[in-house]
Amino acid sequence: MIRKFYFSALMAVALMACGCEKPQPQEEPDPIDTTEVVEPADLSLITQSVPVTDNWIWSGKPAITIHIENPNKAAVKVGVNVKITTDKKVAVTEIKDSVSVAGNGSVDYIATTTENLAPGFYRALCYVNKKVARAQFCFGIDPFDIVSAPDAQPDFDAFWQTAKDQLAAVPMNAVLKEIESKSTSSRKVYLVEMQSVPDGLDGEPVTIRGYYCEPQDGQPHPVIMHFYGYDTKGSKAKCECPSGGSSTYAEFYLSHRGQYLNCRPAGTNPGIDEETVNIYGDWFAYHLGDENSYYYRGAFMDCVQAVEFMATRETSDMTRLFAEGSSQGGALTYACAALSNYPFKAIAANVAFLGDFADAIAIPSLVYWEINDNRGSMTDEQILKSLSYFDTKNLTPRISCAVLGSSGLQDDVCPPRLNVVPFNNLATPADKKEYIIAPEMGHSYPAGWTSKMTTLFKKYM
Repeated sequence: MIRKFYFSALMAVALMACGCEKPQPQEEPDPIDTTEVVEPADLSLITQSVPVTDNWIWSGKPAITIHIENPNKAAVKVGVNVKITTDKKVAVTEIKDSVSVAGNGSVDYIATTTENLAPGFYRALCYVNKKVARAQFCFGIDPFDIVSAPDAQPDFDAFWQTAKDQLAAVPMNAVLKEIESKSTSSRKVYLVEMQSVPDGLDGEPVTIRGYYCEPQDGQPHPVIMHFYGYDTKGSKAKCECPSGGSSTYAEFYLSHRGQYLNCRPAGTNPGIDEETVNIYGDWFAYHLGDENSYYYRGAFMDCVQAVEFMATRETSDMTRLFAEGSSQGGALTYACAALSNYPFKAIAANVAFLGDFADAIAIPSLVYWEINDNRGSMTDEQILKSLSYFDTKNLTPRISCAVLGSSGLQDDVCPPRLNVVPFNNLATPADKKEYIIAPEMGHSYPAGWTSKMTTLFKKYM
């Protein structure tokens, strides 16, 4: 025992001499806290949007995508509400749902209906947690299945034949004045003045004007007619005067009665030396309710007369006839193709005006506003009966040439239904007509319109 104690003591002294101490027991470390403190979700940080999917055109049921993003660390549950009405503002249905969104995550919620919707156009307003996800927008369901049968009066054909007979009896008396600043060696540009039908069944002929581009090679060329939209630019605004340019086409840019070259101060436009005056006031309202003296009876005949003028020119190949226009110009394009004595090869009508009046009186649009501002004591029935002679949906069954049409889904001037219905009533075979629906466009031109139109015309030249 003494020896064992002595050895232990010596070891202790030795360790101390070496500067080493006997290891001491260590305390256990505190455990690491891995619990994450999550702040309550702030719903004001939630963002929502409604992106365009499928061009907002569906068959049967809509599939509206609502994109929801949650920047909070915590998951959230949000309320989704979608109200759907017709384009006439009649309530259809309301979708209510709740959606869970993970923390720092996003969800694409698809809003749809339990039942198929009838072919037509509808308006949707989408909310997330009572916040608007997107301002009210229009979408379509099977638009090319919309049926709005022609409602022409029994004497529709006789009415227009009377107008054409009246036009044929009016001496054209075309006067050409070269616009030298616009002419080139390939094509000369002229101001043309000529006579058209009176503003009724009798009276004096009306002078109309336009710019004419004539190729200078003496050969026959395809003919393109250009028709203008509603003249809202103001009485002092300059009108488009084309340049001579290429000799590929013979072209006519018509200013029909009371608009453009026919209502400007002297000197405003090339070739116009005297003042021209609009005697029609608000053109759509001029003699509204009296089809025999209504503004568009004369305007449609002005278009026919412009084609007749082109037929008098040696450089016009009337077997290759084309027309284009937008808005009012689209309506004039349809009317000219339907009423002309010369068949058209192809036409392009963008966001066309003057279609489907029976629905237009219930859909906020230019026609809707014009009728309600100028109806006086006339009933809807009286107005619609008179306007049926000028409704493009009653004219397009006369058209069988190739057609390019278009609509902007968000167009409140000429809403899509009022464009699609005349297009659906065309006699043109399905493989010769094309329609562009631009989902976010209002009253404008869809992307690539000019290119598509040029391609169409070249195809049938």
